[in-house]
Amino acid sequence: MKIAKVTAYPLNVGMKFDTGGKAHESSLSMCLVQIETDDGLTGTGMTAITEEEVIAAIVERVAAPALVGEDPLATERIWEKLYWLLAPRGQGGYACHAIAAIDIALWDLKGKVLEQPLWRLLGGARSRVPTYTTFGFPFYDRDALVAAAKRAISSGSNRLKMVVGHGALKRRDEPRAVESVIEEDIRRVALVRDAVGEEVALFVDANCNLDPFNAAKLANRLEPYDISFFEEPVTQNDARALADLRQRTTIPLAGGQNEGLAYRFREFLVAKALDVLQPNVTITGGYTQCLKIAGMAHAFNTGIDNGGAWPHHNMHLHGGVMNGGMVEYHLGAVECCRQVFGDLPVSVGGWLDLPDSPGLGFDVDLDAVRELAKRPNAAGKGKGG
Repeated sequence: MKIAKVTAYPLNVGMKFDTGGKAHESSLSMCLVQIETDDGLTGTGMTAITEEEVIAAIVERVAAPALVGEDPLATERIWEKLYWLLAPRGQGGYACHAIAAIDIALWDLKGKVLEQPLWRLLGGARSRVPTYTTFGFPFYDRDALVAAAKRAISSGSNRLKMVVGHGALKRRDEPRAVESVIEEDIRRVALVRDAVGEEVALFVDANCNLDPFNAAKLANRLEPYDISFFEEPVTQNDARALADLRQRTTIPLAGGQNEGLAYRFREFLVAKALDVLQPNVTITGGYTQCLKIAGMAHAFNTGIDNGGAWPHHNMHLHGGVMNGGMVEYHLGAVECCRQVFGDLPVSVGGWLDLPDSPGLGFDVDLDAVRELAKRPNAAGKGKGG
């Protein structure tokens, strides 16, 4: 069996959110990759939180010619080949996104060939994984945010995540101070905590939008609200700054979802920078590399969770490895995937049951994908969670 064809589909998927009487329109970008073998099997992978058109060009113009004729089951060898082709001097960025999408497609193929779901091939540690729901988006005003939290609770979730620090550094040219962003965050967190009660786990995510000083200031002000982890609090995922912040707050720190190469996770572990590592298979080099990161975390007695959304791909990693953790049920990413894939499992009572079907356990709707690929990209598109 050999790889015969590699195809990439850059997609921008629109969606609507209820903000209390008025719908907020948004979109998420992703790049879908399909790998076909000479005997007719197809595997599907994806990446996101990036420029989808760039990834599609890398996959089809650079990676595909190097993949045709390869054994699709040789995931370790192909990963190394792609690394030296796309990121030969240790760069991350677009190269690692492309590798991730290709690697997921290869593992999907491997599962189909061996007639096993991926979580079993990755170790088979558990057949269901816990989820936390990302509901608290920055476009909600305070009232809509509280309503969204209550909707999430009513759907059975008891672990919730919301965004803080939105655009604090990126938008410094606007007439607002970082301090005003932090003050608004504190009010919003306080309202959500009051609305959901003490029994619900509450997580916050700054998406690398704060400098170390203001990240520490926000963390200290949020401590009374029993935050279960503070995700990506510091710009650039600065390992030294994270290690310092970890000593200055009682809130556990999480991060790593946007890192492309395993050495960055080694830096976090050696620096004692994070309480929870968050490799994301759609970004961090696919399953082949995330297995190694999970192994490193296990050796350092450090937990792993899924950050950066795309739960239906990441659930296999966390179901496979013994130190697997929570999967992020990001409401935007889930809606995006519903428009692209069929038969997706649904989080019920804060748990995802893993599929028994081979490979990823769900199929792509190619008609929907081709239609989405025809549409022009929307202004203000999102990059994920």
